[in-house]
This record gives sequence, structure tokens and C-alpha cells, in this order.
Amino acid sequence: MDLWQVVLLSVVEGLTEFVPVSSTGHLILVSRFLGQKGPAVDAFLVVVQLGALLAAVWYYRRTLLETVVGLWNRDPAAFRLLRNLCLGSLPLLVVGYGFGKRIKAVLFAPGKVAAALLVGGVVMLVVERWRRKNQARYAQAKDLPARSAWLVGGCHLLALWPGTSRSLASMTGSLLAGLPTAEAADFAFLLALPTLGAATVYEMVKERHVLLADVGFWNMAVGLAVSFGVGFLVIAGFLRFLRGHGLWAFAVYRIALALVVFWLHGLVV
Repeated sequence: MDLWQVVLLSVVEGLTEFVPVSSTGHLILVSRFLGQKGPAVDAFLVVVQLGALLAAVWYYRRTLLETVVGLWNRDPAAFRLLRNLCLGSLPLLVVGYGFGKRIKAVLFAPGKVAAALLVGGVVMLVVERWRRKNQARYAQAKDLPARSAWLVGGCHLLALWPGTSRSLASMTGSLLAGLPTAEAADFAFLLALPTLGAATVYEMVKERHVLLADVGFWNMAVGLAVSFGVGFLVIAGFLRFLRGHGLWAFAVYRIALALVVFWLHGLVV
């Protein structure tokens, strides 16, 4: 991969990781448009998410530090947040580990990504309409009971279909569980830490020889730095946008993009 291709894919990752439009789906579409495919490219599309993940760690550093201190001091609220993060991420981690190779072989294709974008866009419009009619029952993720955290975890599983969006899946579960929109986004970002962290580190270790040979150490370093910088800016902007506009704009974008991809691949007349 050339450096400009690495930078472009890293910008796409940073722009799309934390908004409900599917970073993996966009990376697959852009990489195929560039004519890039194969084991090294597929591995890079996973590993480059580490940069955006580190952006989330830095953005939420105060929350994470307060949680660690709370756990040390045996604060019940800190333990509830840790429990809910575990319940919200465990189903995805278990199923992803067991079926990740099969998912990559079957679902990493533009047509299937477009289908997920379309379905997710429709689901988002339905959930946004439901949200406007129902008042949030909990103020923050640490207030969720265990059964609600399991609901988030079940919805989170849908992220295994590239194009669905991990952010969309976890935000949808959080909204249905009773969190306000901005707090649902916060919980979705925090859930990225165990899920993306495990996936990126696992892929980096497993495919390290292919990545070093076909992508290169310095290219990967640049890619991670770019996805970190762009991802950090997107987190703050997305949260501000959510408080005033909700999710409908992202739903419309997903549906429009899906129709364009279908048209380009001759899947619809």
C-alpha cells in the first residue's frame, strides 16, 4: 500500500469510527475502490481502528481515571459502570472471536456492506422516532440495571455485520435501554475500548508479518496517528451535533450511500 492510500483510509477511519455510519463498511468500500484487497489490506482495516480507539481513551481520560479511582475506593457506581461495560461488550467479544474469520470471508464485500447500511439506516429512523416519543429512564450508563446492559450487549452483536456500525448497534441498544442520546453515545464510545481494543491487538499480533511486509511499519504508524487526530475531533463534534439534531441525518446518509453502492454494482436497476 502506498502512503497516500494509508492516509486516505486512516482519514476515513477517523471520520466514521464514532458516528453511526460504519467505519468498517466505509473502509471496505474505499479500499475496494482503490483496488486494494487481500489479507494485508483486510488486516490493516482492523488495525487502523487502534488510532481512533486511543483518541477515545484520551477524550474520556477523566471518566476512565475517575472509574479506576472509584474501583480502588470500592465506589458502587464505579463497579456498576464496569459491570455494564462487561455485559455490553462480552457477547460481541465472544461471538467475534469464534466467528471472526468466517465473517471476514463472507461479509467483507461491497454489496453486503450496502445491505447493512440500508437496513441500519431504516432501523435508525425507527429508533429515532421511538426516542422522540419516549422519555429516557436513566441518566448515565452507570445507572443501567444489569438486564438493560445485557440488552445493549445483544444489540451490540449486530456490529459483526460490516456496514451495520458498532456505534449504531451499541447506541441503539443504549437508547432502547433508556439512556438519553448523548449519554448513549458516551456509553457506545466507552464500549469501543474493550471491543475495538481486543480486535485490533489480536489482529495486529496475528497478522504482524503480513502487515510489516505489505503495509510497512512507518505507513502503519502514520495511519494510526492520522486516525487518532481525526477521530478525536469527530468525537467532540458528534456529541455536540447529537444534542441538537439527533440521528436522522446519519440515517438518511446511510440509506443514500447504500442506494449508490447498489447502483454502482448493478444490484438495482
